[in-house]
Amino acid sequence: MEEQLLALTAEVAALKAHDGVGNTMFAEMYYYITIPLMILIHVGFLGYEMGASRMKNVLASGIKNILACAFMIPTFYYFGWWIYWAFPTGFDFGVGANGISGWEYAWAAADPAGSVMGPHLGDNATGVFWGAFTLFACTTASIFSGAVIERIRLVPFVILAIILGSFAWIVAAAWGWHADGWLVQKWGFHDMGASGVVHTVAGFFALGVLIPLGARIGKFNTDGSANQIAGHSLPMTLIGLMTIIVGFWGFLMACLIVPGEAWSWSATEFTNIYGTPMTLSALTFNILMAFAGGIIGAWATTRDPFWMMSGALGGIISVASGLDLFWPPLTFCIAFVACGWIMPWSAKMFEKMGIDDAVGAVTVHGTLGVVGIMAVGIFAAGYPSTTGEGAVLTSFVGQLVGAIVMALCGFIPGYIFAKLFSMMGILRTSEKVEVAGMDPSKVPASAYPEGIPASPAPAE
Repeated sequence: MEEQLLALTAEVAALKAHDGVGNTMFAEMYYYITIPLMILIHVGFLGYEMGASRMKNVLASGIKNILACAFMIPTFYYFGWWIYWAFPTGFDFGVGANGISGWEYAWAAADPAGSVMGPHLGDNATGVFWGAFTLFACTTASIFSGAVIERIRLVPFVILAIILGSFAWIVAAAWGWHADGWLVQKWGFHDMGASGVVHTVAGFFALGVLIPLGARIGKFNTDGSANQIAGHSLPMTLIGLMTIIVGFWGFLMACLIVPGEAWSWSATEFTNIYGTPMTLSALTFNILMAFAGGIIGAWATTRDPFWMMSGALGGIISVASGLDLFWPPLTFCIAFVACGWIMPWSAKMFEKMGIDDAVGAVTVHGTLGVVGIMAVGIFAAGYPSTTGEGAVLTSFVGQLVGAIVMALCGFIPGYIFAKLFSMMGILRTSEKVEVAGMDPSKVPASAYPEGIPASPAPAE
């Protein structure tokens, strides 16, 4: 009998060990799959922005978007990832996680020269998790990219993209998208799907750049009224927007913490990045309902296919902070209202202010990002934002504080650096180049060689 009991105990232990290995393998593959899915976001942004550009600027807009992603990867490797681990308590480098200082903890977690940041055979997950965050960084740069097409110079654009993707947004993430973040611990800030830390930051960064950058030639008349500058291919733009939606499944998948990893709060449950319960079922219900609500809301008030597909994206952004909390019919209603009334109102408001946002990025990501943050404060106040004893509760005030911080994290660096580049005379291309087009002036290739007559490149 005793021998049978020992054998049964050993068998149970072996099964548990096998389950643990299985969970870990699932978690690693789960995050690994999110990366190519998130790359589809940038495929979508590429088509979206090139379609929204006039024929004379198509390739220049594409090159900008491609380079933004390419520069983001090494810069996020060398300092962006480190910032996330160093700054959750603000700029206080006192005793932090594991009883060591913020500096020491950051280097331990994200040292670019550390063994886990290379081909270390004992670790399958660290680089994959870093990759997911790197693609978040690339997304912020792509959001900003569309707003400034057809008149910004390439080098200052790349520098601004690095400032946004490898510094500004990740500081906001350390504060509000980290279980130890001061916005979370002091205010109960809740932003499960990154309405704030990605979209609001990127949208308001774009606004900060657009003010000193100025409008495209011909956008506004002398009386202040605006003209529509249509892109050369609305079908390309619509397909690009739908591709972004596909990629956002990977983006939002990566906002979950999967059982089986060292960073998991639970060995058996999915959680969000704060450690509170989350399920793939809630994610699926609410993404699809927001997608539908955004499209239908935009169609009901604009009948414009561009805003309908922007509504698909905007609908998801308007509820992303609370995807783990909302009832699906509520999700649909929030997205419907956000994209049916708030989105077109915001776009018109910024246009009346003289802001030439070529793709509506400030509205779709900035304004609707704030809507997403505040929806949690309105409809989910009182929910625990952290786990364990002494859990901090979400509140309207806490979400408002978070929304203000996120907007400022984007707007302040965007405006300061763009203004500096403008004062140096390097932010915007010359009037001659803008009129002739950036492709014939700057790109040694033609997007449509059989459809556009060749023209000489004007001198700067």
